[in-house]
Amino acid sequence: MDTTDLVLAIIHHLLVFSLAGIIGAEFVLIRGDLPAATLKRLVGIDRHYGIIAALIIIVGIGRILYGLKGWEFYVYTWVFWAKMAAFAVVGLLSIIPTIRFLSWNRQAVASPGFQVPAAELASVRSYVRTEALIFLLIPVFAAAMARGYGY
Repeated sequence: MDTTDLVLAIIHHLLVFSLAGIIGAEFVLIRGDLPAATLKRLVGIDRHYGIIAALIIIVGIGRILYGLKGWEFYVYTWVFWAKMAAFAVVGLLSIIPTIRFLSWNRQAVASPGFQVPAAELASVRSYVRTEALIFLLIPVFAAAMARGYGY
């Protein structure tokens, strides 16, 4: 039994569940009005989003290089690449909300009466909703991959 593989798998799963929680938190926070305190909270949560996503990539690379299955399992499995594509799409979709959160927060700090434009908020809601839906594919592909589908 390889302890390295187990530890990397545990860390990887905890990070992915944390990212799911962060996407959920963003989804909930953008449902209503966005006062300055909520914008500040969103910026902090979104910062953690980026950190956790980077850690998922780092630990995932560790699993590929040092895990029990070996890198060949991953490279030649179409389900793995589907999972990576879903992760990449979620990451790309998160760029617009991140930019908007930072912009809105700067505007709220500069002008205490700032109100987030309704059209921009609706757009960000669409991005976060789409992120969440595509994120759901990641554990589906992970479960299929763990059972040897696509190899």
